[in-house]
Parts: sequence; C-alpha cells; structure tokens
Amino acid sequence: MESSMKRFLRREIIMPVVLLASITILLKLTYDALDDVDTFYALTGWLLEATLQSATPLILAALGGMFSEKSGVVNIGLEGMMLIGAFAAVAATYFFYDPWIGLLAAVLAGGVLAAVHAIISVKMKGNHIVSGTGIILFAAGFTTLMLEVIWNRKGMSEQVTELPKVSMPFLQDIPIIGVAFDNLSPVVYFTFVLVIVSWYVMYRTPFGLRLRAAGEDPSTLDAAGVSVEKYRFIGVVISGFLAGLAGAYISIGFGLPAFGKQMTTGRGFIALAALIFGNWSPFGVLAAGLLFGFLDTLQFFVGFVPAWEWVQSYSQFLQMIPFVLVVLALAGIRKSVPPKGIAVPYEKEVKA
Repeated sequence: MESSMKRFLRREIIMPVVLLASITILLKLTYDALDDVDTFYALTGWLLEATLQSATPLILAALGGMFSEKSGVVNIGLEGMMLIGAFAAVAATYFFYDPWIGLLAAVLAGGVLAAVHAIISVKMKGNHIVSGTGIILFAAGFTTLMLEVIWNRKGMSEQVTELPKVSMPFLQDIPIIGVAFDNLSPVVYFTFVLVIVSWYVMYRTPFGLRLRAAGEDPSTLDAAGVSVEKYRFIGVVISGFLAGLAGAYISIGFGLPAFGKQMTTGRGFIALAALIFGNWSPFGVLAAGLLFGFLDTLQFFVGFVPAWEWVQSYSQFLQMIPFVLVVLALAGIRKSVPPKGIAVPYEKEVKA
C-alpha cells in the first residue's frame, strides 16, 4: 500500500508541485523587483495568459498522442499533423471566409494524415517511426508547395480572419484573473474540457478499456472477439483530429492569422515530450503542457521586468530549459511507463 501511494505521489503530484513552486518563486522575485502593484498584477496576468496560449497546442497534440500510443501505435508524426492542420485552417478560411470552417478543415486534414499513418502502421504493419517521419516530411513539403500555389508566396500566406475571442466582462475587474482568462480563443477553454472528457473516455467507458487493452494486452482483447486493428486505427485517427485542432489554433487561434512555412516549429516533438513526461495520462499531459508553456513564456516575461534586463542576454539558454528539464526528469525524477504493446505489430492468432 505504501509503495502504491509513493508511486501515485511520484507520478501525479510532483509535476503540479514543480509548476506551482516555479511560478510562486518567479512571482515573488517579480514582486520584489517592481515598485508598482498594478504593474505586478498586469505582468502576472499576462504571464498566465501567455502560458495558457503557449500550452494549448502542446496539450491538444499530447492528448492526441495519448490516444494513439495507449492503443499501441507510436505517433511521432504529430508535428506533421499539426502543420497540415495549421495550413488547412488558413486555406479553408481563405476560400470560405469563415474561420470555423477553417477549424473543421484542420481537424479533418489531421485525421486524414493520421489515417495514412494508421494504414501503414496498423494495416500494413510498417515501422511506426519510419511512417511518422514520412508524415512529417510530407507535411513540410506539401504545405510549402501549396503556399506558393495558392498565394504565390514562399514565406507566409495572406492574412485571414482569426477565430473570435471569448469575452468575459465579469472577469475584467478582477486583478490578474481578468487579464489572464478574458479575451482568449475558444480553443483554449475547449482544451480543458477535452482533458476531462479524455480522462472519462479513457478510464470510465468500454471504449477506453478496449483502447487501452489494444496497447497493453492485445492478445486478450483479440481472444474476447474484439478487433485490435480497429481500436488501434481509431486511436491513431483521434490523435490526428486533435493534432489538426492544435495546428488550427497556432495559425488562426492566436497571433497573426496566417500560415507560415514550418510554423509549428517543433511543437509536435515537445508535445511528445509532454506526453511521456505526463505518463500517458490526461491530467499528467495537462500539467506537463502547462509546465512547458510556462517555461516557453519565461524568456519573454523576463524582458518586461527592468531589473532583469540582463537576463535577455541569455535568452537562448532560457529556450533550452524545457528540453533540459525533459531529459533530467525522464532520466531520474520521473519514471514513465509506456503501454506494454506499443510499437509491436499484432498478428491475429489463427485457431487450429
């Protein structure tokens, strides 16, 4: 019982504690460096808002990776699915003048690319890593080509209509909270709903039980008369849907609503790190995504505090922190256990 409790604390508690401790220390140092309380409130609100914005695509893509890898299929192609989703969102918005259609197009585009990965990895029993790498290379080449075909540009497309922001007037007068949670993209709020729904589906429904069995013990699932290939295929396609949604958020959800060449800038790989760091669980993924989003925002936050201007000279070091943290955490602090049947092609047993 004691060892089980220790494992629980190690897997589920340590990351939120690290995140809260890091934010608390940073805010204390910021408060000491500033003389104006109102400025402190504004900067703290901006830090939380920027953390949410940076973490949203990581959480979405990592949730998608969870569905795929829980079913037994490695999906390193998340980066490519996010990129194709980002492009599809902008292209559909450009042609139909509606960002909601662009959002739907991104989800479908990510799902189609994931279906290709599923056919190769599940149906044809190909190497998951090679297939995922091919997905990334295809997405990079295809989006670059179509950027020139549609807009006759090599770097960035024309601007399109962005997703409308959700305004919450009742929060505006609340210090910190009003800045952080008002006027965000609906995708940000939807992400938190998806985390809860994903947890419920994965651990409280027959579908989730069968999906996890496909990755943990596929022979038992097959013996029960359930198709292992079917659930692995579905898991991969779900990952594509969520990765496509993450890509749409990057292109039309915040910032400049346009598509830029290679605009996902490695977020798919960071999402994979968040997935492993979060131990393949929805709430673990949420905490890991917020942690990486916070660390990514940190490099910009320090530039707003006059006493910390010297830190800007080490901005590249700050950019390196999330990756160093992943290596250190996975090596010693946090023990992550992948599904037992992951990346192992399942051969259906032939009865005599």
